[in-house]
Amino acid sequence: MTTWIMLALSLIGLLSAEAAPASSVVGPRDAVESAVDRFMTIVQNGHSDNAAVAADRMSQIREIVREMFDFDEISRRVLSRHWQTLQREEQAEFVTLFRDLLERAYLTQVETAGNEKILFLGESSEGGGAAIVRSKVVTRQGTEIPLDYRMHLLNGRWRIYDVVVQGVSFIASYRTQFDRVIRAESYGSLRERLQKKAAEHAAAQR
Repeated sequence: MTTWIMLALSLIGLLSAEAAPASSVVGPRDAVESAVDRFMTIVQNGHSDNAAVAADRMSQIREIVREMFDFDEISRRVLSRHWQTLQREEQAEFVTLFRDLLERAYLTQVETAGNEKILFLGESSEGGGAAIVRSKVVTRQGTEIPLDYRMHLLNGRWRIYDVVVQGVSFIASYRTQFDRVIRAESYGSLRERLQKKAAEHAAAQR
């Protein structure tokens, strides 16, 4: 389950066509399906013992995530009421820390992706430039896992701001965790924890 939560966050990559007039915007379902195709091509190429090739592969995946995952929106939603208490510089720092946390969590899972399949079931408009793309993951064991992408239209492109796996919202899960830390301790404590994780990862890469 953890694998597919993180995969879901990274299957959004090919939503990055140049901004176009609203009349020619690719629909949310088509955008996600294209993203899945591109992502699965990278995954199915397999890992390489060549450090340069492996690094390039991870760089492609990271670029996919950064191009189209709306980290500003997800950060505001995750911190909820705490977001407004931060200075602009603190908000920008949190976006970076949280983005890096998600990327690291995903990259540690990507190698486990194998023969799972995603079947797209449809899309529905929520009004106001928002939509849900519904799909399901079929695992190698035949288990079916509902997987919904919550998207919004931003600057002429569909961007994903939440993923719901078996009815569990990614945003809601992190919001609960972060709110607990902030209320029990402080935002500074949450910030320090995120910084510590980033430092530990950097040290492990050296």
